[in-house]
Amino acid sequence: MSSSTTKSRLRQRQYQRIKTRRKRARRRAALFFCALIMLCLTVIGIKSGLEMSRSIKYPVEYSGYITKYARENDLDPYLVISVIKQESNFVPDARSPYAGGLMQLTEETAHEYAAKMGLENYDYMEPETNIQIGCYVLRCLIDKYEIVDTALAAYNAGMGNVDKWLADPEYSSDGETLDHIPFPETRHYVSKINNYMIEYKENVSLLSDGSMQ
Repeated sequence: MSSSTTKSRLRQRQYQRIKTRRKRARRRAALFFCALIMLCLTVIGIKSGLEMSRSIKYPVEYSGYITKYARENDLDPYLVISVIKQESNFVPDARSPYAGGLMQLTEETAHEYAAKMGLENYDYMEPETNIQIGCYVLRCLIDKYEIVDTALAAYNAGMGNVDKWLADPEYSSDGETLDHIPFPETRHYVSKINNYMIEYKENVSLLSDGSMQ
């Protein structure tokens, strides 16, 4: 066998080895690229799932109105969010036997406080108006009782009941603080709103313009 033939075969073998290495490198690159895509899709899926789960568990609608009227009434917007979550779960046309709207106002209460606010030709079931009046009611109750939990108890059970409880040593040791709320519904109501405030602050960020992050 001539030396030229031997060299030719060696070059062919070398070329085949190079070609094989290139194929393997391309295959590894393709596999790596596919794995990277799958990882990205998995991360995006997990993130989307978490965002969806968070939005279901901690819904916030009408954040612009909430922020606006919370500011006007010097309220923590997370307090308003938590009240709406408990009262209607952000369903604008929610109704109970006696109340309606996002903040579950009775017609009597809505008319009473709307008159104090100077509102005319309003629909208290309309989301913005319901939030506007509801925030004003909360502000008035906090001003009256000076303690948020007591104001929340009055929002749920009425001022008449809260005044009786504060005057009863069985429920209030100082006539200003409710040591015990005798109505289980109201007691749980106050507790749930406090818990919602903690959870919302941990899971939902409100920007200065009322939008969410």
